[in-house]
Amino acid sequence: MANFSVLLSVFYKEKPEQLKKSLESIFNEQILKPKQIVLVKDGPLDDSLELVIEDFSLSTICEFTIVELKENIGLASALNQGLKYCRYEIVARMDTDDISLPERFKLQIDFLNANPDISVLSGQIVEYCSGMKNILGRRVVPTKHDDIFLMSKYRNPISHPATAFRKNDVIQAGGYPNLMNSQDWALWSLMLTKGYKMANLRCDLLWMRTDSDLFKRRGFKYYKNELKLFKYQKLIGHVNNKQYLTNILSKAVLRLSPIFVKSFLYRNFR
Repeated sequence: MANFSVLLSVFYKEKPEQLKKSLESIFNEQILKPKQIVLVKDGPLDDSLELVIEDFSLSTICEFTIVELKENIGLASALNQGLKYCRYEIVARMDTDDISLPERFKLQIDFLNANPDISVLSGQIVEYCSGMKNILGRRVVPTKHDDIFLMSKYRNPISHPATAFRKNDVIQAGGYPNLMNSQDWALWSLMLTKGYKMANLRCDLLWMRTDSDLFKRRGFKYYKNELKLFKYQKLIGHVNNKQYLTNILSKAVLRLSPIFVKSFLYRNFR
C-alpha cells in the first residue's frame, strides 16, 4: 500500500452492484493500493447500498473512512467535506459506478512523485455502456499543461473520475466551486487561473459507464447549469468576452438539438 487517499461520494440513486465493482477496482484489483479510502454518504442510502459498504468495510485491509451527511448536498459540497478526512497529500478521485484499471494508481503516483510541479493529473478514459460490455467511445484529452490550459477555455480538459491531485493545492485554490454540474471543470479553471500546473497521461486509466439516457439528461436543464459555469469562468478571469459568448452559443447548439444530432456530435467530436 502507498501513502495516498481515494475519495468517492455516493448517493441514493447508485446501483449496489456498480458500487461494489467500483470499490473492488480501487483496492482489490490495483497493483498499487491506497492506504485510505474516503467514502462520503451524500444523504441517506437504502439498505442494499449500506450492505455493500458494510461488506467492503469488513473485508478491506486499508483504512476505510466513511463520512455520513444527514442530507444530500450535491457532489461539489460532498467532495469538499470528504477532502477534510483525506489523510494523505495525494488524493485520487473516483466515481461509484466506474472501474479503475489495475495500473491506474501506480502510473499516477509514480508520475506525481517524479513531477512535483504538477498539481492535477488525469488521463484517457474508455466509455462503456452501463453493462460494461460494449465500448461507446474514448475520451481523449491533451497531455501537456499548455494544451490543457487552451482546451479548458472551451471544453473540460481533465477527466474527473480518473483524476489524482495534491490535496493542499486544491484546498488552497478554494476547493470545488458550488455548482450543480461541471464542478470539476470549474475547479480546473480556477486552479489554472491561479497558476497551478496540470497533466494527463497518454494511457487509459478508467472505464466509465454511460448510457443512451446521457443525451436526454444533458438537455435544457443541464444547459442552464452550464451557463452558471461559463459565468463563473468569466468572473474569475479564465475566459474573455469572446470565449464566454462562444461557449454559450456552441453549448446551446449541442444541448438544445434533437437527440440524433447530439449523438452524432458526441461520437465525432468527443
